[in-house]
Amino acid sequence: MTSLLPDRRGLLLALGVAAAAGAILLVMGRTPICTCGTVKLWWGPVQSAENSQHLIDWYSPSHLIHGLLFYAFAHLLWRRWKLLGGKPARWALPIAVAFEAFWELLENSPLIIDRYRAVTVSWGYEGDSVINSLSDIGFMGLGFWLASRLPVRASVTLAIALELFTLWAIRDNLTLNVLMLVWPVEAIRQWQAAAP
Repeated sequence: MTSLLPDRRGLLLALGVAAAAGAILLVMGRTPICTCGTVKLWWGPVQSAENSQHLIDWYSPSHLIHGLLFYAFAHLLWRRWKLLGGKPARWALPIAVAFEAFWELLENSPLIIDRYRAVTVSWGYEGDSVINSLSDIGFMGLGFWLASRLPVRASVTLAIALELFTLWAIRDNLTLNVLMLVWPVEAIRQWQAAAP
């Protein structure tokens, strides 16, 4: 399998897209760091004002899984483009970063913040700090890189393991997050709310 990791130009473009997303988040009024005034490597309590405000939290594995999925999609597209004579490998990561950045911008819009508050257990969700959003983009990049190095079976196993671990640890994961955002299930919401 041909690697879809970028050359230097592609990597610089990916970094530029991430920086642009950070700048746009600042213009949107997102706080650069936690309003508590500190930047912590890890923040664990999910139902707290500091969730999604620091570098790593329980939702970081979801973003790593995004990277695994984006790599899989890019690989499928690359195979098709290769048949047509194209060489998009250098653009795969910048495109993945652009998709992740778009999600971070959307996730921190009033539309999605209000939706999280209305239909999930994230009643007091205020959105991410800019440093958390950039870290989320970084975790997606890490997932993309891991997928480029791991056999397909190992990537799938890693994604399932991360989903099961976060389900066990906080009663939430990427699958439930998407489900509850798009099609809320009251029984799941009550089960999540009862987490210790």
